[in-house]
Amino acid sequence: MASGIQMADMDSTVRPQDDFFAYANGTWLRKVDIPPDRSRYGVDILMTDQALAQMRALIDDSQRAQDAETRKVGDLYASFTDEVRLEKLALEPLQPEFSAVSAIKDAADLGPFMGEFNRLGELSPVGLFVAQDAKKSTEYALWLSQSGLGLPDRDYYLSNEAKLVGFRAAYQKHIARMLTLAGDANAAAKAKRIVALETAIARVQWTREANRDPQKTYNPRTVAQLAALAPAIDWQRLLSSAGLSAPYPTLVVAQPSYLRGLSLLIKATPVSVWQEYFRFHVLSGDAAFLSKAFVDEDFAFNEGVLRGTPKNAERWKRGCELVDGALGEALGKLYAAKYFPPSSKARADELVANLLKAYSASVEQLSWMSAATKVEAQAKLRKVNVKIGYPKHWRDYSSLAISPTDLIGNLRRAHKFEYERKLKQLGGPIDRDEWGMSAPTVNAYYNPGLNEVVFPAGILQLPVFNPNSDDAYNYGATGATIGHELSHGFDDEGSQFDSDGNLRDWWTPDDHAKFKAKTDKLVLEYGAFEPVPGFKVNGAVTLGENIADIAGIEIAYKAYIASLGGKPAPVIDGLTGDQRFLIGYAQSWMDKTREAALIAQLKADPHAPEKYRTNGVVVHMPAFYSAFAVKPGDKMYVPPQDRITLW
Repeated sequence: MASGIQMADMDSTVRPQDDFFAYANGTWLRKVDIPPDRSRYGVDILMTDQALAQMRALIDDSQRAQDAETRKVGDLYASFTDEVRLEKLALEPLQPEFSAVSAIKDAADLGPFMGEFNRLGELSPVGLFVAQDAKKSTEYALWLSQSGLGLPDRDYYLSNEAKLVGFRAAYQKHIARMLTLAGDANAAAKAKRIVALETAIARVQWTREANRDPQKTYNPRTVAQLAALAPAIDWQRLLSSAGLSAPYPTLVVAQPSYLRGLSLLIKATPVSVWQEYFRFHVLSGDAAFLSKAFVDEDFAFNEGVLRGTPKNAERWKRGCELVDGALGEALGKLYAAKYFPPSSKARADELVANLLKAYSASVEQLSWMSAATKVEAQAKLRKVNVKIGYPKHWRDYSSLAISPTDLIGNLRRAHKFEYERKLKQLGGPIDRDEWGMSAPTVNAYYNPGLNEVVFPAGILQLPVFNPNSDDAYNYGATGATIGHELSHGFDDEGSQFDSDGNLRDWWTPDDHAKFKAKTDKLVLEYGAFEPVPGFKVNGAVTLGENIADIAGIEIAYKAYIASLGGKPAPVIDGLTGDQRFLIGYAQSWMDKTREAALIAQLKADPHAPEKYRTNGVVVHMPAFYSAFAVKPGDKMYVPPQDRITLW
């Protein structure tokens, strides 16, 4: 079998003992430029572009289809690509939202307005969503969360770091330009007030570190308690306008002090400023679907300034992304049928089954985990629901009206369709067959409430998943990803949920202490990485992902060794099995990122940059030292006592 390794991407002039990421990917990093329509480029973007091209072919066919649902896919795409009509319409499609903003007469109107804006999919300082109750895993709850910022993170408003100060200034100018395009008078003064209001919102929001604590972000409240907590918000009218009525479901507040601060801010801020804020965010939220002037300005700031991307993606790519987002399962059904054969699903199922076996065996061998906790851990592993490729049941879009000539209307109706679908779940049984990603998505996830791992067809494609390559590569690339997602059930957050998905502490205090002693070292290790001068990785915020990376590769390696059945691995392309496993892992993270996008990642993303997800991980693998003869004095050498073994 082929090795699966992209030999041409490697750089033999770099010693693997000094920089493994550059050794595995160095020639590619040196020779391949980031495309002008991307803020970063790597394996996942390559796969995404491949999926977009596949979706385009499916959408082209759907425009000639007789089947009503398939035709909706083509009609939505047609409404986005009809640029002539969008130029003629200008801001006409947004007039209902603008009228609603103008109808805000006093502070009491802000609550119901925010409820309605959640139904429309527009930005609001209070976000509402239906999700599983974290402590009653058989029920759904309505969650209330902080929201309302136009910049990626609260640090963009509050930090004095020069680059972030520059982003703030550019944001204010962007707001003024957007308002000017919309014909607003005194756009500069309004922009200044909007940024000041968002800065005040940012001050009362919780940090990313605080939001990672599932216990602190679980705060059930009655309507009466909400009224006492944030009296400036009319909660009865907010919930009513959001589509709810008494008796209300469980209401869970993620950040109680934020609502208290927002209530004070509502009292202190003139209604006219709130109107300016909401009018801008209607423009901003829908700018990508308006006339060219708005599309260009929206891109120039949100991608150009904030992420360093020089050029907008071609219209067809954006159209495919839109359809995937709004009609994901209608398009996904077509995608899975054509691009994810049963043989690929069978190979992926086999990988997952072997990873679960390796995880179970590893738990039994742990020296730091108590017997009682091991029993619970094994129960959790046995109950993991594995979803591969695509859903068992496809969503029914028959009640959703899609017009080839009404883009904004399509988006509103699609959001309302999904919003009301979720709202109907309140009071009903948990849908364990539901997917949170579409089939073409190049990503995967673990859901602690459902104790499930989900791997869409999009991520099970070449080059990361190669059904025709040697096992070493697939275990190193795809297997480590599978192990990563499984490991989220046992990271510092996921480990707080039991096998049934309830937020319940099933670890002994001694287990917690031993695990924390290990993971505290990871916080320090990653906190020392500085991808951009002055901007370090946040070791606390990225901890869950770093735990999953290390645990994932450990389990994938054990599963790979078990797959050999005691036989020696063949040497292919001059590489041993262990070498192919590790290089496959490193090549699955091949990536280069523009500086602005890297800063955004460091400030608003729980994942460390890909270089550190490689070099920061393999240094803890005993196989790395033996496979590449890593010795004291080598740059990537870590003494045995400082290496972290989790599973």
